[in-house]
Amino acid sequence: MRIIKSLVAAAAVAAVAAGMAVAPAMAEPINPHTGKLQNPPNAWDIVGVGSESTTFVVGGLTYAYDKAIKKDTPANPYIYSWDAVPPNNMNDTTQQIVVKHGCKKNLRPNGSSAGITALVGGYGNTSYTYKGKKHTVPCIDFARSSRPRKTTDPSFGPGGVAFVVMAGDAVTYSATNLKGEKTNVPNNLSLAQLTEIFGCTVPKAHGFNANTWGALLGSGAKGASQAIDPILPQAGSGTLSFWATTALGLTSTSEPTCGSAASLSTPNQPEENEGTSNVFRIGDKKTGKPNPNVIYPFSVGAFVAQAYHDAKCGHKPTKKQNRFGCDINGILGLDGISGVVPTVKGPGGIPVTNPKWSSTKFHRFLYNVVPYATTADHIPSYLEKFFGRKGYFCKQTTILKDYGDMPTGGCGLTS
Repeated sequence: MRIIKSLVAAAAVAAVAAGMAVAPAMAEPINPHTGKLQNPPNAWDIVGVGSESTTFVVGGLTYAYDKAIKKDTPANPYIYSWDAVPPNNMNDTTQQIVVKHGCKKNLRPNGSSAGITALVGGYGNTSYTYKGKKHTVPCIDFARSSRPRKTTDPSFGPGGVAFVVMAGDAVTYSATNLKGEKTNVPNNLSLAQLTEIFGCTVPKAHGFNANTWGALLGSGAKGASQAIDPILPQAGSGTLSFWATTALGLTSTSEPTCGSAASLSTPNQPEENEGTSNVFRIGDKKTGKPNPNVIYPFSVGAFVAQAYHDAKCGHKPTKKQNRFGCDINGILGLDGISGVVPTVKGPGGIPVTNPKWSSTKFHRFLYNVVPYATTADHIPSYLEKFFGRKGYFCKQTTILKDYGDMPTGGCGLTS
């Protein structure tokens, strides 16, 4: 679940051993008043799973809500949100968890699609007794999603689900140029060029082989004869789905066949919004030089949070830094698309997500997905105070901004 970064020493050691920076080893649920673990949550608590992109912002929101509630009771339950991956091993896709007291142990949902699937079936119900009455409740109450509704998702109607807007974000591409390292990936590629790159359809041209920088850009390209190396996040990622199908209009979300990650097993694929994976390097995968041909989609909001609001992994955050998450941008830096730069200066000169993304195909909304209800806004009554237009999440614009996201007037709208 949500990660408290003051408990990070063990994770720092694990990061060195694994050759990558990871989040802290200690995970939620943690009672914000006592600092003690409450794992699993009570049966009456509100529990969510799903997207990696929104793991930490929802962690920040739920922690702040719980802290304002003195005691966790069926009448005033706490709300918790499981991380998409184990905080001490981002590549562990097989861990099983008990999401609530009385629920069966199940696979930890990793990503938007996995979270929605878990919400609508397979994880079952649990029960508790309060004031002499037995109450049966779902093991999972909501799913985090960083992608919009797919045609394969349950419908927006009885028996289906409602996607509830939480905030705005954008997805651009990144390359191994975070600190000015050599890269062959140019800044400011176009939508058409990106579609060819990630579809592995750059034709042979300018005297260069297909899917090389020279074929895409001509003889003046850096590393003109070298193959472009497009890489996508792990299967089930909302960022993957949004980037490939919504933004680029591709028909597949599989790893590009012309990229170096095409043959990787799922546990070895990079997580979304991280630049620490071995696949981004050449030679020795732990100490090797950054691969100058890598191009990888990345959430602008996640990058902003990690670069400017999070502590380094293995370090305790200051009072001005985010409580959850740590800087896993690694060796990747952001690039712009068709003239839109990733970030602009915000209050105090701290970069924020460029609002100009809102008018492009690369803008996305971030959602919390709930069971469809017959209420006026189709959010179940007991979840209204969290996700509705006047709910807690929509009011916490400072927290949303601290985690790199863009508050939106559409917060709480359902579809």
